[in-house]
Amino acid sequence: MSAKGKLYLVPAPLDFGCATQSPITDVLPELTLRTAARLQHWVCENAKSTRAYLKRVDEHVPLAVPIQQMQLQELPREAHKKGDHGGKGAAVFDAKALLAAALAGHDMGLVSEAGMPAVADPGSSIVRAAHNAGIAVIPLVGPVSLLMTLAASGLNGQNFAFVGYLPQDAAQRIQRIKELEQLAQRYNQAQLFIETPYRNAALWQALLHSLQPTTRIAMASGLTLENASIQSRSAKDWKKLGTEPDNRTPVVFAIGQ
Repeated sequence: MSAKGKLYLVPAPLDFGCATQSPITDVLPELTLRTAARLQHWVCENAKSTRAYLKRVDEHVPLAVPIQQMQLQELPREAHKKGDHGGKGAAVFDAKALLAAALAGHDMGLVSEAGMPAVADPGSSIVRAAHNAGIAVIPLVGPVSLLMTLAASGLNGQNFAFVGYLPQDAAQRIQRIKELEQLAQRYNQAQLFIETPYRNAALWQALLHSLQPTTRIAMASGLTLENASIQSRSAKDWKKLGTEPDNRTPVVFAIGQ
């Protein structure tokens, strides 16, 4: 029986869906690019965006085989839309079948559309299944928007939580914002969350109208791009500025003391 392959967690640039892109060599180190170039078996969030990513890699490090010969398996829609770790009422997804190539001795890559897979992106079920099957899991170096935002926010970097998406319903969203504010105050714990870009403005208005004037809000958009913006100030000061995020760019939000 052949030895098992490894599962590489391959970061992708944060410019997915943005109007402009950063040079891939500015955001991914050589080892990450070389590893991605040699892998022929992939589990991904979206095959089309993964091919576009690999095309960018190929411009700097030639791929081991043409993109058309890559074996790309997509995570089931339910796994990456409702969460692949048993959250939101969904069943825990058994991903072992997607690791057949690694079990047969081939190294595999796990990639999502932006950032580090399995962190604010789908993929945890793949990683969990790999551990259960005795497959070595190796995270590669690349940008992680949550940590970049936290580091630049001025909020507590030693006690923080990422809570994913807030509720879409307006009343439930406000209730959740107030709950997070209470946690931030009680434990001095920074609270990070994200939103689908076209709902950025609605979330922003809910934050300004729900939070106490002294609660600090950090907003980071366009990370790693030339037009990156990372700002952090009190809710009261944000109201004075009268600015809000656009409805196209991915944003990481954070609140705290």
